[in-house]
Amino acid sequence: MVRVAPDPSRRLTYWLLVRGRGERPLDALVLPDEIRAHSSSKRPSVQPDDLAILYAAVWQAIFGVVEVVGEPENDPRRERWSWRFPIRPLAVVHDLHDAPPVEAAGVFPQSLWRHSHIRLTQDQFERARELIEAHSA
Repeated sequence: MVRVAPDPSRRLTYWLLVRGRGERPLDALVLPDEIRAHSSSKRPSVQPDDLAILYAAVWQAIFGVVEVVGEPENDPRRERWSWRFPIRPLAVVHDLHDAPPVEAAGVFPQSLWRHSHIRLTQDQFERARELIEAHSA
């Protein structure tokens, strides 16, 4: 993968990436080496260098800080979750039992229903990052 230098005039966008669903919840043990990409049913607006918080849907907890490291790509052979983009973990809570609740970052689970990702304010992102870093030691 070829990395292009970030455009200094572009403002970063902050995201919350929803992972795991009722029928397929995440395991409690989080393996950072397995956090490589995120999938979406619609073309996501994410761009390389954007930053995101990982959210475990069934657990209603935040557990990682990641950087988007590539452009979204579409796989037309897939019926669901056909859009995918690469991510790189920056900080991870290794056990979801220890992960802080998403509400502590000012995000409420009701607002996440049926989404694979949502935009965060910088304040929400910074609060979530602080909480994750405090629990990732």
